[in-house]
Parts: sequence; structure tokens; C-alpha cells
Amino acid sequence: MTLIRSTLPRARRASRGGFTLIELLLVLVILGILAAIVVPKFSGRTEQARQTAAVSQIATFGTALDAFEVDTGHYPRGRNGLLELVQQPRDAQNWKGPYMKNDIPNDPWGSPYVYECPGKNNPSSYDLMSVGPDLRAGTEDDVANWQSKR
Repeated sequence: MTLIRSTLPRARRASRGGFTLIELLLVLVILGILAAIVVPKFSGRTEQARQTAAVSQIATFGTALDAFEVDTGHYPRGRNGLLELVQQPRDAQNWKGPYMKNDIPNDPWGSPYVYECPGKNNPSSYDLMSVGPDLRAGTEDDVANWQSKR
């Protein structure tokens, strides 16, 4: 059996199997367009997930603070009251903690939660909030236990 050789030069035959520069650039442009459409949709989800995490964490604190109040007869006092959920205060009788499994976490943006008892918005209990993504208290992006659900 005889092999039939192509009359095309060897270099020309080898170049037929690859992509041209124009084809590669076209694929890159298509990928860029897709990324421009998809990335903004997911970037909003990240911030929404952080907001939801802050709301959930504040609810978890609320449960622990209520358990503390049932056991001791009062909520932890002062600005550092959240620490009393994991470390027994000197003056607390009937403390049956720790009321949190782990240490007190920071909010999803890396700032400590702001706790105050008695609260300005909840004078009979406590105020608890996250300062949100702008890291400033008293702005629209704060997440707090006295706000209505969004």
C-alpha cells in the first residue's frame, strides 16, 4: 500500500489545525461581553448576603441575650455587654452561660457590633446594630434590632 503525500508544503499543512488571531480575539471579545453582563449581577448579591448575615447574627444575639435575661433578671449592661454572653460577669447571679458557642464575632464588614443597654431606641431592653458597609453609625446602611425588616 502506498501512501499518498499531499502536495502542500509541510509548514502550510501544520498551520491549518490552529486558530487565527482574529478567531482568538473574537472569542476574547465575546467573553468580555459576557463578563460585563454577569459580574454586576453577582456583585450586588455579595452585599445582599452580608446584609442577610448581619440580620441573622443580630437575631442570634437576641436569642442569647434573652436567655441571659431569663437567667439573671436583666440584660447585660453597658457597651461591652455582649462579652457577658461568653464570660461570666462578677455581679451576675444565676449566670448559666456561656450563651454563645464561640467568641463574639464582628459583623460581616469586620466591625464590632454596637450594643447598648438600656437602649435609646429600646429603653426597656437593648439596642444592637451593625454599622454596615460604610463603617459609620447612624447612616442608612446600618442593620439594627429596632429597624423593621427590609
